Amino acid sequence: MKIGVYGLGRFGFFWSELLAEKFDVLGYNRSLLPDIPKKVSIVDENQILQSDILFLCVSISSLENVLESIASRLKPGCLVFDTSSVKVYPVKLMKAILPDTVDIIATHPMFGPDSGKNGVKSLPVVFIPVRDRLGYAEKWRQIFIDFGMRVIEITAEEHDRDAALTQGVTHFIGRVLNELNLKDSEIATVGYKSLLSIVEQTCNDPLQLFMDLQHYNPYTHKMRQDLNDSLKKTMNMLSDADPERDIL
Repeated sequence: MKIGVYGLGRFGFFWSELLAEKFDVLGYNRSLLPDIPKKVSIVDENQILQSDILFLCVSISSLENVLESIASRLKPGCLVFDTSSVKVYPVKLMKAILPDTVDIIATHPMFGPDSGKNGVKSLPVVFIPVRDRLGYAEKWRQIFIDFGMRVIEITAEEHDRDAALTQGVTHFIGRVLNELNLKDSEIATVGYKSLLSIVEQTCNDPLQLFMDLQHYNPYTHKMRQDLNDSLKKTMNMLSDADPERDIL
């Protein structure tokens, strides 16, 4: 069984090394790599597209172009996974663009190089069989369980609705706090250190991921509106209770 990872950016690099702990893994990246993932064989695009199992680890915004480029060259019977942080959009694309000769499973590993650096035991992975005529889904569900992951099966819509808050808010707040250029301090509280941790976890990821999370999840626009309303409400509460207003 040939397993390929298409896209060896920060997450793809991490994911390919994880899979290589149990399988022979091929890797492909469209640009030159500064480092090579451990135990991963780097091949060209034509070779990676002959994989039996193909994980797409590309940015959400580039997924449509990648799918259109590779669709006619995939090995018949191939199983294609996406690993995007949104699910409604890639599921729609894969169903529309990929040929009927390949099966599709949409996934979102809810962790990455930072949160998974000490292992992936008990970390969640969203698992959505989209087209499973060859019966791959049960096998790969068990493979993820064997890695120690907690497999969660929900719909793409349920994922995006929840992720707009659980992930969208976190990345949004992380980027906002990063603009404040926060520094550690000798008198830092545990809560403050947690905020610094949020900045580190979110801003180590590419800015493109943040932009894609906000633009391609259909529920994040409302999340930002609600967040803005909450900020205004809190600022107004403070303004109304300002003791300086009584003094003056």
